Amino acid sequence: MSVRLLIVDDHPVVRDGVRAALHASPIEVVGEATTGEEAVTRALALLPDVILMDLGLPGISGTEATRQVLAAAPAIAVLAFTMHSDDESVFSALRAGALGYLVKGADKAELERAVLSVASGEAVFLGPGVARRVLSFFSGAPAVPAVEAGLPGLTALTEREREILDLMATGWGNQVIASKLHLAPKTVRNHVSSVIGKLQAADRGEAVVRARRLGYGAEK
Repeated sequence: MSVRLLIVDDHPVVRDGVRAALHASPIEVVGEATTGEEAVTRALALLPDVILMDLGLPGISGTEATRQVLAAAPAIAVLAFTMHSDDESVFSALRAGALGYLVKGADKAELERAVLSVASGEAVFLGPGVARRVLSFFSGAPAVPAVEAGLPGLTALTEREREILDLMATGWGNQVIASKLHLAPKTVRNHVSSVIGKLQAADRGEAVVRARRLGYGAEK
């Protein structure tokens, strides 16, 4: 079964390059967009599995487009795609809900792996120094104190993410949470990944521990 991809970039050479790189892969390019507004419209019309989202778009930014798309269709996985690997770009994309971050210039194998990874609900960070800084941030190491101060963690969670975090802390798995909230399992996986990132946790277990310390998961 192929992964359906929407490419969002204002440069036709980049879009053509992505199409060529993914030729003969299990990834089907179902559409393209060139502005932030068009990205939102096309995403909600096509409902792709993954959006490869350039952050520096004309009109609204790729970060804002990501936020709007996921507010309306949280089951879509967004892979941020940009020339920049600075902390502000990386963490603004994560706060908007992106599951992964890929710096332009990645080779064909990295591009394919990144798209398939976020499609399955996994977080992926590819680019010079990106993974190291993200992992340092999640582990609590003082590698990015300025970003840490600007990422409030719990307060960054949406109402739905708080609800899912409470159920995670109660001990429920994704399938049970999906049934309880009448959501698709993939939607729950995407929310869980977002929660883990926003709480700066290394994995689900650490997110649950932190949540319980804050009173989540308590018997009602």
